[in-house]
Amino acid sequence: MAAVPPPSPPPQVSVHPAVQPLSYLLGTWRGQGEGSFPTISPFKYSEELQFSHSPNKPVIAYSSKTWKLNSGEPMHSESGYWRPKIDGTIEVVVAQSTGLVEVQKGTYDAEQRIVKLKSALVGNASKVKEINRVFEMVNGDLAYVVEMATNLTSLQTHLKALLKKI
Repeated sequence: MAAVPPPSPPPQVSVHPAVQPLSYLLGTWRGQGEGSFPTISPFKYSEELQFSHSPNKPVIAYSSKTWKLNSGEPMHSESGYWRPKIDGTIEVVVAQSTGLVEVQKGTYDAEQRIVKLKSALVGNASKVKEINRVFEMVNGDLAYVVEMATNLTSLQTHLKALLKKI
């Protein structure tokens, strides 16, 4: 009986050149955050973010799920796509479980490992007028801050979290 040859190694997966500067985000991140706003009571939550990339495509798929810190009850979820450009600009689209949609534009600095996003459009929202997000690496962890403005409030911090890669 002839020996069976070993299986071929899987083909190398290529990261698109536009995604490469943000490839440190790829994977799953988990941690905790806190939220507040003048119109709601402060709260704490757990979160899981996922960033994934289809080989050779200039886009990063993004998803977020949050749950109450104490009970584990689901809270919020959203998903979308990040489209980084080689020139350091980025476009992001996000659909939230509340029905709100965002188109954001911004910049990234691969060396500083920071992404700054400002809303170009907030759709299907009767009260929310603006949402800005900043994602930044801090001592190997992913920190973010979400700012929000409504028809009754000025732009201010709504959410902040610190996540570890798992």
